[in-house]
Amino acid sequence: MTSHAKYRTRLPQLSGQVFLTDGGMETTLIYHEGLELPLFMAFPLLNQAEGLAKIRGYYRRYCRMACDAHMGFVLESPTWRANPDWAGRVGYSKLALADVNRKAIDLMVDMRDEFETPHSPMVISGNIGPRGDGYVPGQMMSARQAEDYHAEQIAVFSNTEADMVSAFTLNYTNEAIGIARAAKAHGMPVVISFTVEIDGQLPTGQALKDAIAEVDTETGAAPAYYMLNCAHPTHFSDALATCGIWIKRLRGLRANASKRSHAELETMTELDIGDPAELGRQYQELRRKFGHITVLGGCCGTDHRHVEQIALACEPIMQM
Repeated sequence: MTSHAKYRTRLPQLSGQVFLTDGGMETTLIYHEGLELPLFMAFPLLNQAEGLAKIRGYYRRYCRMACDAHMGFVLESPTWRANPDWAGRVGYSKLALADVNRKAIDLMVDMRDEFETPHSPMVISGNIGPRGDGYVPGQMMSARQAEDYHAEQIAVFSNTEADMVSAFTLNYTNEAIGIARAAKAHGMPVVISFTVEIDGQLPTGQALKDAIAEVDTETGAAPAYYMLNCAHPTHFSDALATCGIWIKRLRGLRANASKRSHAELETMTELDIGDPAELGRQYQELRRKFGHITVLGGCCGTDHRHVEQIALACEPIMQM
């Protein structure tokens, strides 16, 4: 099958223009839309008429926001847990899983066709999540095992109109290395997004700068860029202060709304949305220090209000 991906050979978010992306999809759908997402999975909604309508509405709000702000947008597919281990727990076969991953990209194509403008290019990303828990590095794989495991989903994305793949909430380097190698083998640009604890280090205790350096060394700098997600700016600001060449590799942020630790968030029964305006100001300050960080969105607990504040706070910097 021949792919007709629009931006696979030239990702426009590398040009310096600010790109928005969405907020915390799963927490939005659960707490604001009242949907049940078994095991925090959004992708099964693609096979339900009502669920699909909810997901379309979710993306439309963000696409309009990006267009209104004349910012680009990264359309992350709702496939964070659409991998064999997680999907198998709710009865998905390999064929059904491949089909739903393709459906997710087809939906992203529909969104781009509806909203993209010359001022707001829209990049389609096949979203990949960790094999295990995003917060806890439990049964860790070797880099080769991770490459073999994630190659299945990446291969499906490579035969769609996905421009790239993005791996989010990774908490140890072997999995990141494996994903980067698998993406490279399938000719897909790849983004690696680590999560950190309140001390700014990966859950393994490794420093962020060392994790990025290790992945680059082991993959020939295969990732197009790196991101941080599922942590609050107060958790990683100090880690970013340790300047070096590595910091230029970090080009995107998807922060949590809450300042609470991962362990605290796991035990909560209500959503902590934090302060959207404060989060916008924190992004603005980070952009002042690191102008190359241009892909901006949210993670757990964030919604359109947070991303709107981020857009409002960061737009003047884009225009300077």
